[in-house]
Amino acid sequence: MPAGHAWWQSGVIYQVYPRSFQDSNGDGVGDLPGVLARLDHLVELGVDAVWLSPVYPSPMADFGYDVEDYTGIHPLFGGMADFDRLVAGAHARGLKVILDYVPNHSSDRHPWFRASRSSREDPRRDWYIWRDPAPDGGPPTNWLSEFGGSAWEWDARTGQYYYHAYLKEQPDLNWRNPEVREAMLGVLRFWLDRGVDGFRVDAIHHLIEDERLRDNPPNQAWREGMSPTRRVIRLHTMDQPEVHDAIAAMRRVVDGYDGDRLLIGEAYLPIDRLMAYYGADLSGFQLPFNFHLLSTPWTAQAVAALIRSYEAALPAGGWPNWVLGNHDRSRVASRLGPSQARVAAMMLLTLRGTPTLYQGDEIGMTDVPIPPDLVQDPWEKNVPGLGLGRDPVRTPIPWDGGPGGGFTTGTPWLPFGPDRGQVNVAAQQGDPASMLALHRSLLALRRAEPALSVGACHGVSAEQDVLVYERSHDGRRLRVLLNFGGEPRSVAGQPPGGRIRLSTRLDRAGEAVGEAVALRPDEGLVIGFG
Repeated sequence: MPAGHAWWQSGVIYQVYPRSFQDSNGDGVGDLPGVLARLDHLVELGVDAVWLSPVYPSPMADFGYDVEDYTGIHPLFGGMADFDRLVAGAHARGLKVILDYVPNHSSDRHPWFRASRSSREDPRRDWYIWRDPAPDGGPPTNWLSEFGGSAWEWDARTGQYYYHAYLKEQPDLNWRNPEVREAMLGVLRFWLDRGVDGFRVDAIHHLIEDERLRDNPPNQAWREGMSPTRRVIRLHTMDQPEVHDAIAAMRRVVDGYDGDRLLIGEAYLPIDRLMAYYGADLSGFQLPFNFHLLSTPWTAQAVAALIRSYEAALPAGGWPNWVLGNHDRSRVASRLGPSQARVAAMMLLTLRGTPTLYQGDEIGMTDVPIPPDLVQDPWEKNVPGLGLGRDPVRTPIPWDGGPGGGFTTGTPWLPFGPDRGQVNVAAQQGDPASMLALHRSLLALRRAEPALSVGACHGVSAEQDVLVYERSHDGRRLRVLLNFGGEPRSVAGQPPGGRIRLSTRLDRAGEAVGEAVALRPDEGLVIGFG
């Protein structure tokens, strides 16, 4: 780690979706012993931290984001001893462990909600958000669930509605209640005491709602084919000012432990509103997730403008981060195609800031079409026909081309893609030009060059289809040229003495370059000077 920087500033985070990483017992679902068995893949890849999607006890209405016990492990994934072995195994290999933290809502089967639902007089009634019906007997407001329909669910026993931003099986916790806040901060302490190095905080912009329960205004831009939730503008159900006090409380807990423990926040927000999640005097998240590459048009001009605007918006001392894929969004190789996915990988791993890599992207996995009878995702089941389901990006990693893909000896919980004979780890392991080889080379270069891991970024520009920027640190200079187009390009104006350090095609290392550099179609280059 470069001097003067925390591990998460120079490091690379790798997201593991445990259900689809490695199955150790043949039930078709990945588990914690499976993750432990595959840690060496991550070491060889060259990442620094493993972020685990939820492994808590859960009825699995939303695959673990409906938590029944915040301080346990679902038997599907193993037990607490398996978790402890995984943390120890990761630390022994120099890997950090980041756990998903789901503070916005619990499962409706959580003991807290069972008590809250039992009676209006129960001490935990106010741990969730209960309201009387509207004058017409319907829901208290027009608030809509992210997964379709009203965000209010009627409870006949107690004669009130409860609020759920997601499924009705995921009632929202009332973070205005000090007892709720302290209980949930205690969850952080529990896992920090077990050696966890940080948390990715789920759905943080939903944490607190308007206390006056005002209706959300209609969205005049809504059109058929859009998610029904977008019929209203979520003015009073997202990004409320009080959320920042809650984040600061989380940060105080994390800062009470040694080892540069990390908080990452999931908030899909415009850049100007996202900056507030760093907190006053950087008292919030160290890394509020920057998802803007997922929605920015894939042109050199648009991406150059994004980089400049994001860098300019950062608060003093705020550290940038970049995301190209996760368990909720279409895979990068499907969005951009396999050739541009290589260019995107070079960009992700050479921009200033902390990158997050989603499992399988290192071998170029694509979205897998899921037959209707195999759909698992509740979003797709609740709002069919709009392509909102996330199953296609959550399919198991094929470790080899065999019947179970090296993932399981049973039937996988979601099917493999039709290209698994070529797009698998074993097939790419010995191919010096593979996507896996490119990722390993990029990560090795990033680790070897502080200019890439922690250096300054400047000179961001777009010339025709080519994105250009420079990274520098302590006298070292590296220039990145990324051809976003399918035609050859030449970029003039290079300083003297440059040599190619890496091409996305992995075949030009050491080549001297002159004042003009030729790029082949869909090619990216990292050029070193001095």
